[in-house]
Amino acid sequence: MAEENGMDSNMNRHETQAGATTSKSLALETEAGTSSSSGTNDTKKTKEKESTKTVPFYKLFTFAEPLDVVLMIMGTIGAIGNGISMPLMTVIFGELVNSFGQNQANNDIVKVVSKVSLKFVYLAIGAGAAAFLQVSCWMVTGERQAGRIRGLYLKTILRQDIGFFDKETNTGEVVGRMSGDTVLIQDAMGEKVGKFIQLLSTFLGGFVIAFVKGWLLTLVLLAPLPLLVIAGGAMALVISRMASNGQNAYAKAATIVEQTIGSIRTVASFTGEKQAVVNYNKSLLDAYKSGIQEGLATGLGFGSVMFITFGTYALAVWFGGKMIVDKGYSGGSVINVIISVLVGSMSLGQASPCMSAFAAGQAAAYKMFETIKRKPEIDASETSGKKLDDIRGDIELRDVHFSYPARPDEQIFSGFSLSIPSGTTAALVGQSGSGKSTVISLIERFYDPHAGEVLIDGVNLKEFQLKWIRNKIGLVSQEPVLFTCSIKDNIAYGKDGATIEEIKAAAEQANAAKFIDKLPQGLDTMVGEHGTQLSGGQKQRVAIARAILKDPRILLLDEATSALDAESERVVQEALDRIMVNRTTVVVAHRLSTVRNADMIAVIQRGKIVEKGSHSELLKDPEGAFSQLIRLQEVNKYSEQAADQDKSGSMSEWRRQSSQRMSLLRSISRGSSGVGNSNRHLSASFGLPAGLNFPETALTEAEASDLDPSAKPPKVSLRRLAYLNKPEVPVLIVGSIAAIINGCILPVFGLLLSSVIKSFFEPAHELRKHTQFWALIFVVLGVAALLAFPTRTYFFSVAGCKLIRRIRSMCFEKVVYMEVSWFDEPRNSSGAIGSRLSADAASVRALVGDALAQVVQDSASAVAGLVIAFQASWQLALIILALLPLLGLSGFVQVKFMQGFSADAKVMYEDASQVANDAVGSIRTVASFCAEEKVMELYRKKCEGPLKNGIRQGLISGVGFGVSFALLFLVYATSFYAGARLTEAGKTTFSDVFRVFFALTMAAVGISQSSSLAPDSTKAKSAAASVFGMLDRKSKIDPSDESGTTLENVRGEIELRHISFKYPTRPDIQIFSDLSLTIHSGKTVALVGESGSGKSTVIALLQRFYDPDSGHITLDGTEIQSLQLKWLRQQMGLVSQEPVLFNDTIRANIAYGKEGHATEAEILAASELANAHKFISGLQQGYDTIVGERGVQLSGGQKQRVAIARAIAKSPKILLLDEATSALDAESERVVQDALDRVMVNRTTVVVAHRLSTIKNADVIAVVKNGTIVEKGKHDNLIKIKDGVYASLVALHMSAPS
Repeated sequence: MAEENGMDSNMNRHETQAGATTSKSLALETEAGTSSSSGTNDTKKTKEKESTKTVPFYKLFTFAEPLDVVLMIMGTIGAIGNGISMPLMTVIFGELVNSFGQNQANNDIVKVVSKVSLKFVYLAIGAGAAAFLQVSCWMVTGERQAGRIRGLYLKTILRQDIGFFDKETNTGEVVGRMSGDTVLIQDAMGEKVGKFIQLLSTFLGGFVIAFVKGWLLTLVLLAPLPLLVIAGGAMALVISRMASNGQNAYAKAATIVEQTIGSIRTVASFTGEKQAVVNYNKSLLDAYKSGIQEGLATGLGFGSVMFITFGTYALAVWFGGKMIVDKGYSGGSVINVIISVLVGSMSLGQASPCMSAFAAGQAAAYKMFETIKRKPEIDASETSGKKLDDIRGDIELRDVHFSYPARPDEQIFSGFSLSIPSGTTAALVGQSGSGKSTVISLIERFYDPHAGEVLIDGVNLKEFQLKWIRNKIGLVSQEPVLFTCSIKDNIAYGKDGATIEEIKAAAEQANAAKFIDKLPQGLDTMVGEHGTQLSGGQKQRVAIARAILKDPRILLLDEATSALDAESERVVQEALDRIMVNRTTVVVAHRLSTVRNADMIAVIQRGKIVEKGSHSELLKDPEGAFSQLIRLQEVNKYSEQAADQDKSGSMSEWRRQSSQRMSLLRSISRGSSGVGNSNRHLSASFGLPAGLNFPETALTEAEASDLDPSAKPPKVSLRRLAYLNKPEVPVLIVGSIAAIINGCILPVFGLLLSSVIKSFFEPAHELRKHTQFWALIFVVLGVAALLAFPTRTYFFSVAGCKLIRRIRSMCFEKVVYMEVSWFDEPRNSSGAIGSRLSADAASVRALVGDALAQVVQDSASAVAGLVIAFQASWQLALIILALLPLLGLSGFVQVKFMQGFSADAKVMYEDASQVANDAVGSIRTVASFCAEEKVMELYRKKCEGPLKNGIRQGLISGVGFGVSFALLFLVYATSFYAGARLTEAGKTTFSDVFRVFFALTMAAVGISQSSSLAPDSTKAKSAAASVFGMLDRKSKIDPSDESGTTLENVRGEIELRHISFKYPTRPDIQIFSDLSLTIHSGKTVALVGESGSGKSTVIALLQRFYDPDSGHITLDGTEIQSLQLKWLRQQMGLVSQEPVLFNDTIRANIAYGKEGHATEAEILAASELANAHKFISGLQQGYDTIVGERGVQLSGGQKQRVAIARAIAKSPKILLLDEATSALDAESERVVQDALDRVMVNRTTVVVAHRLSTIKNADVIAVVKNGTIVEKGKHDNLIKIKDGVYASLVALHMSAPS
């Protein structure tokens, strides 16, 4: 029985422990999350406001079918039965104690005991059946109802009008709701309800029985309860406060990591690695302190809870003894009361997870049910409305007023009219944002105009049945949306029940058949998410095939070719020309070349038509809007070609910043898909390189695969781990002693209980004396617990926190000294490294300190229990030992059940939610092709498997749970029957039977409970592997390496000979092939060239961020690879385009140039030289002004000047200026340039620049192209070379408005 007693303290212990661990993991999450949270912050705020709204509990079952109602009723009956079984068990236990105690002398003990044992068997069967009913009925109905809610939700989402998606929701939210919120709802209406009813009936049953058996004793027992509550509450409060302190400290450490790694080039260039490590270690100290306090608080909390519990037992024993003497209670009923109060009050404690699950479910349901109830303004599932036999396809917009629901104050159209006769092609052109695409949305009836009307064949669009009219309209949009299925299925969206012949014919017409046949699986090729497996042109042609299959009367082409390159565009344009024949076609285009053949061109500006006519008519007016557009595009052509060449280069620039942007991107890329429309127009209309948008997504996916957690954890030697913890051995030994004492407490408790039971059946005067004595011993045990618990947790957390600190510090030190190219890999971005430092170190602790504590404590429990039991009666001990594994099994099953089975549901529904994700992400396409039914069909298909699985799981869990309950009672029956037999044979005495039983069950309880807290070792193993992986990696270019020569005095002669180089992350792009350049001491060399020609790479190579693949770089004739790296970097001062300042004072930022050891005079001198002293002294705090993260508190020009001062503070021999003024406006540029001119005197200077004004005065100008130097000389000479690269760059520069 005592199973329960132990469990009381365990349970409390369980929850607090769980609390502590979650607070830890939360800390980690907040850290990892900081990078991406910026995007999600605002949604969080709104969510908090909503979370107060919940639905009443019974409303969760709105969607139950009759079968579900039956299941729920049966489940409830089962739960009540299961709940009462525990209190009934206490009654039987009481009888058992009596039957042993009162028949000590006589011989019919076996007969009496076996009668009682039989009751246990009956109870076992009943409880097993009830438990099965409870679990399986509730799980199955929960699964079914949640599935139904999911389906309904998706269905309603799909029939909402497009405005709803603009305003109210986005894909992420919908999918999150479908996978996350339904799991919460399922949790709240499934097994947890059964559990709650079970616990409630246990609670009521326990106290009813206790009051019936002895009301006075029950009341006495209830007195200390408030104390327990207070102790538990206080502990939870303190722990959460400690945890948040720890989180703050770690967050500080994380910012240091983020800042250092995010600007690793600056750190490396200024040899600031040591400083970063020192700062990091400082911030770790606070975290370490709060970790220790948290450990102490946890221990004190547990200790005091145990103390109060044992105090209560002492009270019960003493008062129970009094009642037996004075009121004639029997010993059995005293034990009965004690145990039923225990069982009852425990069950209440276990109910709290259920309560929180209910609350979460109610809150989650609110928003979902709101959506399910919402009626859309434009409803695609509406069946009423006109259907004509066919339409001719005349389109007219009459006096339309419109603004997008998401931006109601921006009028797009006020009084817009346009008519397009049937069978003609109308082209809409105009600047971005003029409202061209809006016309198409209105014709598709994605939105209704606020005033005015849209007519097709003279009938208002609102009067048609929406589904029917959308079937007559085909849409091909700029970014064709494909679904995650095969090409064949994608084309088939155009028409329900299309035959394979029709699909093939459509593909043929869309110019797509050729490329499809070349694919290995042909039409059955999977297109990947959003069609990523196909190229732009291929996607576009599949989309066109889909539109052809529909055979629409009206064809809408929204920039159908704008995202393609010239070759694909030709093919797609050809396909379009074929299908435009005798249909009404509306074309929206940017590239005016695509609209030449239109019957009518309408030029739209700010929501008005300013001109219309055919191409040739419009060109006649040279001042007309159309002619102006054409001219604008001609100009852009020139710069676009330049931009095209730019693309290749700008990639490398782009890539450098990319890893910093990576974490941001992830959060943004989801949110921006709706708004993303505008940036494409801009780039096209201003001839900016539009190509820069694409790599972002590609990269994030690659990154995601890098961080794949499912890879097998490599082997980790535990010896090496333990070795890390070696300095704490004395601490660990003290902790282990405390753990041993802790382990012995429960078995000793079992020993005491049996002695108490024995003394209840003694003559009155002895009974009084003995019960008082035992009560006192109980108190002593409580005090022992109060001392041993905090000692254990304190010492182990000291060891653990020291280990964490050590690992973090070691890893960080290692990381800081890695070569720069290591940070180019996405998996080493600042966010990833930050989370590795925080999470992995904490997981490793679990493997060393915490695991040791666990093992010591469990083995102490086991040894103590066995010793006590075998000393009392070895025969019985052996019998019970044989049965214990069964008990262990049942305990294990129950613990698994407590954790709930819903977690798996999430994984199983991934496939299904992918369908939803696709559909919602491309809702316009779904709406346009009326594919709502189709999507639902697909969704249902994907859900069948998980649903079946869920139901099967429900039944299996039910069986498991039922059997485990039955086993528990059967073990009790067997062990007492065996005890009776041994007593009869005179092999043992009555008190020894209980001693064996309690000692062993208590030991088992202690072990099972503490092992359920055992940390997850697989996670810790992979963490340890990742830590050691970091520690073992050798930096290829290591600044901490002290070897290498240094030169006495540096002249600053630099020579690059036959350099060839590729960036390690992009081995296929050759940056330099055979580049040679000499830079004389004290001279200024300017590097010019297109973007991406490798100008900045020269600077990176000089600083040895990278080493060239072949060739040599020498400084004063010495190969730089043989020089001491740290010294080499100290000779060079770098000022880059985007200067990185650290979140510290201006003074500290300038002093950073001398590794933070600059004197006040040096700082002032440097800032004077850099033209910065004036503005700094003008600031309120002067040099103590904090510059903000990345220097955001200063303007661009101010930042740049601080960066120059920082470079000067180094007093470098060589100055490297990487586009130092390109990001500034004219005024700041003048000031900064002025500062630079001063600094450049008598120093070897390498300048990389775009703006010619900055390099005219250089001693040598070197023009870099295709990886080599093609021209070099002074400005005046180079400009004279006819058709020279430099001359043409200058010409381009002059013509382009700078």
